[in-house]
Amino acid sequence: MIGKIEQYFDFESLKTNFKTEIIAGITTFVSMAYILFVNPNVLGASGMNKGAVFTATALTAAIGCLIMGVVAKYPFTVAPGLGINAFFTFTVVKGMGVSWKTALSGVFLASIIFILITVFKIREAIINSIPQDMKLAIAAGIGMFIAFLGLQEGGVIVANDSTLVGMGSLSVGTTWLTIFGIIITAILMVKKIPGSVFIGMILTTIVGLVTKLIPLPSAIISSVPSIKSTFMVAPQHIGDFNSIQMIAVVLTFLMVTFFDTAGTFVALAEQAGFMKNNELPRVGKALTADSSTMMIGSLLGTSPTTSYVEASAGIAVGGRSGFTSVIVSILFVLSLFFSPLLTIITSNVTAPALIVVGVLMATSLKKINWDNLEIAIPAFMTIISMPLTYSISDGIAIGFIFYPVTMITAKRGKEIHPLMYVLALIFIAFFLITNK
Repeated sequence: MIGKIEQYFDFESLKTNFKTEIIAGITTFVSMAYILFVNPNVLGASGMNKGAVFTATALTAAIGCLIMGVVAKYPFTVAPGLGINAFFTFTVVKGMGVSWKTALSGVFLASIIFILITVFKIREAIINSIPQDMKLAIAAGIGMFIAFLGLQEGGVIVANDSTLVGMGSLSVGTTWLTIFGIIITAILMVKKIPGSVFIGMILTTIVGLVTKLIPLPSAIISSVPSIKSTFMVAPQHIGDFNSIQMIAVVLTFLMVTFFDTAGTFVALAEQAGFMKNNELPRVGKALTADSSTMMIGSLLGTSPTTSYVEASAGIAVGGRSGFTSVIVSILFVLSLFFSPLLTIITSNVTAPALIVVGVLMATSLKKINWDNLEIAIPAFMTIISMPLTYSISDGIAIGFIFYPVTMITAKRGKEIHPLMYVLALIFIAFFLITNK
């Protein structure tokens, strides 16, 4: 059995083993487990039952990661996305005044379109049309974004009325817990100790428990909340989408998820060394896993899914095969029964991992052709826009709009893939429609 698993996931050619893949899977799961608690809180504000959303989130992630691991054989992970869930609740439900059931049907419709453009290889063609320098910029930009996210979640950077962001208070114990995690993880990484990111998270958790900055869990095992209130609700409200405004909601779900996932795939592939001739092998299977998971999530009762940048934490500790994602899938299933234990993995524990992995992903910067401004400008705009707009997809959009402008100006327009022109026009229209 063990031999068949090693052969199926091609451990030998990937230079990996069970121990490494299991540690990578645990590391990735711990890094993204926050969505189990964040998603119910965000979607709960729309009127959805939090318990049902918790179960839907765990099951969707488990199924998505299993498909990604077994079919695409990549250490990538899929789960309900952070950010798009806020759009679901605060823009669509609260802002537009539609019910969460109608919004959920919008996710379902978007997933159908998602699957169709995947089956006809439109997504694959778009990803492969992105120039190498822009792919490197996307990887570096996501590195900056997740590092910024980690610094914010850890309390090192906070909101500031005068300067938008500023240094967090050093009188707060949890901020020091994050700083400890960053330092200890950095030391382990510099020492080249295997599993540094995971070990750093464990040590940070222990320090948090000892200092009582992280409360002990109230229980070990809990019952699985019912999913009855959200299960199969989406298909029943498709008829609600009968206006331009509602169609715009579907297209927004589709656009944000499309480019968040595309950007994340490129970044993770660059980090793991999967890219070959500027293309990702088996990208079609990875995209199929992603798009099918979005539909499954809508039927179970959750907002759009996306590929998780936190998978970079597992890749950083050596995860290279789909078995890493299978481990993540198993842990999401187990989380249904041991949810109280997950409360000790706070944002202060995961923040250092995100920051250190951000550093690793930012190494893509050295490969970008900075000598030519027609490349440097759109690459820089992509990188800087992701953390500043707090959106991977917006960062990609801004960079992709600049790219044809600077390349044409440099009289290199013929080098641009036709799809890049199309994407630039789509992004311009998207900004005009959604930012009125």
